[in-house]
Amino acid sequence: MEIKNVSISEKLANPAPLGLMGFGMTTVLLNLHNAGIYELNVMIMAMGIFYGGLAQVIAGIFEMKKNNTFGATAFTSYGLFWLSLVGIWTMPKMGLGEPASATAVAFYLLLWGIFTLFMYIGTLNGNKSLQVVFGTLTILFFLLAIGDFTGSAIIKTIAGWEGIFCGASAIYTAMGEVLNEKLGKTVLPL
Repeated sequence: MEIKNVSISEKLANPAPLGLMGFGMTTVLLNLHNAGIYELNVMIMAMGIFYGGLAQVIAGIFEMKKNNTFGATAFTSYGLFWLSLVGIWTMPKMGLGEPASATAVAFYLLLWGIFTLFMYIGTLNGNKSLQVVFGTLTILFFLLAIGDFTGSAIIKTIAGWEGIFCGASAIYTAMGEVLNEKLGKTVLPL
């Protein structure tokens, strides 16, 4: 019996809007807390696990399938950022290690800022909307790190408002990609 190689072409949907929405909505909700609107709560943690975390990891895996190294690295990394951040908040409460000091969290955020700066450089040959997302995210991580290094409540509040803008820019970019593709014309310029 002879088995013939069959080539099956498969067209995948764009996973970026899912990842951008998971990132954007979760970022807005966390930064409403950072801006002082409400306390850190289970809603933020649940969004961090399921939409900011899991949805972005799924989007990253599908970006791998599309052979998009940038998208795969970005979505998978930031999805795992959200999962690790929720872990930092919750694991000590479950008896799984000591709480992280403000200095330790500051270094964590600083490393994410450096990573994001390099990812921002990767957007410079793309659309302006994605540049805004990564540029404002770079600023956000550095502001949050400075806030934790210095203990400055005002810097954390400023970071919160900047983070709301960052998350909103990701939501705009996601909806631009969805609506522009669905309607076959530019509804939201990117």
